[in-house]
Amino acid sequence: MTKISSLVSEEVVHYVRAHSGPEIDILRRLREETAEKTQRFSGMVSSPEQQQLMKIILKLYGAKKCIELGTFTGYSALCTALTIPEDGIVIACDVSEEWTSIGKKYWKEAGVDHKIDLRLAPGTETLDALLEKEAGTFDYAFIDADKVGYDSYYERCLKLVRKNGLIAIDNVLWSGKVLDESVNDDDTVALKALNEKIKSDDRVEVAMTTISDGVTFLLVK
Repeated sequence: MTKISSLVSEEVVHYVRAHSGPEIDILRRLREETAEKTQRFSGMVSSPEQQQLMKIILKLYGAKKCIELGTFTGYSALCTALTIPEDGIVIACDVSEEWTSIGKKYWKEAGVDHKIDLRLAPGTETLDALLEKEAGTFDYAFIDADKVGYDSYYERCLKLVRKNGLIAIDNVLWSGKVLDESVNDDDTVALKALNEKIKSDDRVEVAMTTISDGVTFLLVK
């Protein structure tokens, strides 16, 4: 069976998607345009099954104020904006005007562009600016940006997210490379170090999952 980046066979992924909540048309079209326009980078977009899980979690939380690090073409930002209430907000952080511009027309078409506040700047700069006045006010943070920066984003998100709020960190299994001691590129080393740090971090409750490329869910104490 063919293996894909989600660590399970393509056949299993198709089965999971066929038996989960459907990917609505506007999300499907954004995914398809992402694949066409970004080609080899298209795997950076979140999976439908991962976002379906996040949709359920955000609804259970009643989340309104959200932040994501790494917007890419805006798929996860769109999913979040479609889920949160009309007075909710997603602060979407990225550095690429080219890639985020792909998602903007879909945000507008979906009628949720007013819920998405795109900040084009290095993630730490945006987070530091938010910390000046908005510490402890976010319900949810999603980290899916440059892996070397994950630890910095994590530490800042811990200060931004309220008590009993949620942080989700994507790609924590990194196609299984975090298990391979011979792999020592910067991204993998950073992920290994963060995974080790988080497992014993008494500031959070931790659940690492194997969904997609590995997602760790953290409840802020």
